Amino acid sequence: MSLEDNLKKVRERIDKAAFNAGRDPSEIKIVAVTKTHGAGVVDEAVGAGLVDVGENKVQEFLEKSENVTASCKWHFIGHLQRNKVKKIIGRFDLIHGVNSFKLAERLSTLSAGEGVVSDILIQVNTSGEESKFGIRPDEAEKLCEEISDLEGVKVRGLMTMAPWVEERAVIANSFRGLRRLRERLQARNIENISMEHLSMGMTDDFEIAIAEGSTILRLGRVLFGARNR
Repeated sequence: MSLEDNLKKVRERIDKAAFNAGRDPSEIKIVAVTKTHGAGVVDEAVGAGLVDVGENKVQEFLEKSENVTASCKWHFIGHLQRNKVKKIIGRFDLIHGVNSFKLAERLSTLSAGEGVVSDILIQVNTSGEESKFGIRPDEAEKLCEEISDLEGVKVRGLMTMAPWVEERAVIANSFRGLRRLRERLQARNIENISMEHLSMGMTDDFEIAIAEGSTILRLGRVLFGARNR
């Protein structure tokens, strides 16, 4: 099937899941995950209406973005190492995976030096799996308080990944934990901290994420098929 066909089916599934959850589909954004796919796929995605594009490796992004002709909004969705931060300052509309004060501080220092503010999401490990990055939910409030004093970054919400299991209830519980954490942080009204986004849900679980309040879906395989490598 073509990308257009895949996207049509995905949007239909999003609409249905949003309707079932009593939500407005227009408040749910698709980030097209193009890792391992070439620049031509990015151009095709933007042409199909997918203006938000996600990459998870700095070097792959740097090489690919030089050959992308379409105008898009880049999202960094992978694990960001502090020694790679300098290479991406001012190049991403949203950085999804900030999981420590040291990383946020590095982003802030370099962003301020370039005269920009980097929008970020705090990555939270709601599944408790040791294999996943992210802070514990009980660490999020303290981290937000620490980051609120940094001038070069702006927290826009939270991000998580559900466990790789088949049990729908387990996946939903992971997403629900992020939504409830967001509600607690919203109630705190911490200065310089916005909770407008919940980045959760991928190809195999995005409908569950929608039911639990996701505003950003990170979708790759369901749109583009299997990765190239």
